[in-house]
Amino acid sequence: MAVDIQPACLGLYCGRTVEINRTTEIYGNCGVCPRGQRTDIHKICRACTDYPQRYDWLYLGFMAMLPLILHWFFIEWYSGKKSSSALFQHITALFECSAAAIITLLVSEPVGSLWIHSCRVVMLSDWYTMLYNPTPDYVTTIHCTHEAVYPLYTIVFIYYAFCLVLMMLLRPLLVKKIACGLGKSDRFKSIYAALYFFPILTVLQAVGGGLLYYAFPYIILVLSLVTLAVYMSASEVETFKDLLVKKKRLIVLFSHWLLHAYGIISISKLDDLYKDLPLLALVPVPALFYLVTAKYTEPSWILSEGANGH
Repeated sequence: MAVDIQPACLGLYCGRTVEINRTTEIYGNCGVCPRGQRTDIHKICRACTDYPQRYDWLYLGFMAMLPLILHWFFIEWYSGKKSSSALFQHITALFECSAAAIITLLVSEPVGSLWIHSCRVVMLSDWYTMLYNPTPDYVTTIHCTHEAVYPLYTIVFIYYAFCLVLMMLLRPLLVKKIACGLGKSDRFKSIYAALYFFPILTVLQAVGGGLLYYAFPYIILVLSLVTLAVYMSASEVETFKDLLVKKKRLIVLFSHWLLHAYGIISISKLDDLYKDLPLLALVPVPALFYLVTAKYTEPSWILSEGANGH
């Protein structure tokens, strides 16, 4: 096949589109690559035909979990202790997010499949191509902004849009029928909260998507540890017996353990199963450490020890 040799394009992400005319590759002018393509080492726009790596799927899973966790938090916050509607709302929120995730995968390339094509993430700047448009003469800017991490950036927005649509279609009807124990003004507060946090999550992905991609395993670990400690402290859990008093406490504990495990798996990526799987034994350690040391941080115990001169 004959190749029409062209000089390399300027900038990190400017490339030439290529068309094959019989046996000759014809290159276009330097510019932005079409959606679903990114430049190779020769600054030629090539279609994204790879599949996401394990770490990419873990990142997408993290971004998919955020609205679900926030849904569950606000449902629990506004449902009240005596409300029987919380469980149904939790299940509905899980269905909404699961259905939105499946639909998002089905409408992504290749359409109709739960597998997606993607471009490999090489470095942090791949997420922020708009910052690397070259200005060769310091006057004219060549705009080469495109999704170099296709589709990891835009697929999150699509997922959030489907989550919002499904929530508005399903949740109000459910809440109106089963949330009889709540006042009229309190019934829809969890839905109102979602109308606030979805724009926040969208801005977070738009501005900090690349940073989240590299930092999300550590964010999961830190936040899950902090929230578990705060919950156990607020619930006055100091012994193993206190945990068994209410099933809700065990559910919260196991949920945090799942988050711990997810964070550990995301950090290790399970590249070496024999070395990485034993790390999961660390999952219950923070909770055990808290239960063992909680009595020593009780203010009354500290005051009594001080009064005894110890």
